[in-house]
Amino acid sequence: MAFWGQFNLVDAASPVQSEMFLFHDHAMVLLLGIFIFVSIIGVKFLMNTLTSRTVLEAQTLETVWTILPAFLLVWLALPSLRLLYLLDEQSGTGLILKSTGHQWYWSYEIPLCDSGSFDSYMVPEGDLEAGEYRLLEVDNRAVVPYQMETTVIATSADVLHAWALPAMGVKMDAVPGRLNSFSMFVEKPGVYYGQCSEICGANHSFMPIVVEAVDLKDFINLEF
Repeated sequence: MAFWGQFNLVDAASPVQSEMFLFHDHAMVLLLGIFIFVSIIGVKFLMNTLTSRTVLEAQTLETVWTILPAFLLVWLALPSLRLLYLLDEQSGTGLILKSTGHQWYWSYEIPLCDSGSFDSYMVPEGDLEAGEYRLLEVDNRAVVPYQMETTVIATSADVLHAWALPAMGVKMDAVPGRLNSFSMFVEKPGVYYGQCSEICGANHSFMPIVVEAVDLKDFINLEF
């Protein structure tokens, strides 16, 4: 969960989100280097120290600043493609959690538990207890075991929604009449918060997502 004064992103709780952090740092190094280089060149031009013919009519320099950006793009593209493949990888084993978006709440179903479905509504501000988060708490959390692969199937019963959980590196559209699936591996126990990331109507900001990760033994003993 985010906290006041936090400088970085929300702490990663899955291997995919950790890889996203690494790619973020990788890209920031590239962007910072380009920013510093362009700033230095701009200052030198403003000070009229780079206005000689060796700079303004230099074919070698033109070749360098054409080829160098191509190498920089490759340096950025290779880890990006690797991350895309990791996001699409699905094992097909473990728990299945079906999430259905409604205006404006979520319904969950765990087929292997044979427990039917349950709805997850946002807790009104007046009903919050001490320590609970405004606009993020729900009356029924989706519970999954940690250290176990979970396949989330997202769909919608009415309009476009998006099931997003930042700590897991998960964001998947919930489309009416279509089943989109993705894998989620929770590394540690805890409560993880997200929200619908699609503008789905007037109450779009009032359909949060809360996933609680528990030990497998505790998950088996739960009564859904």
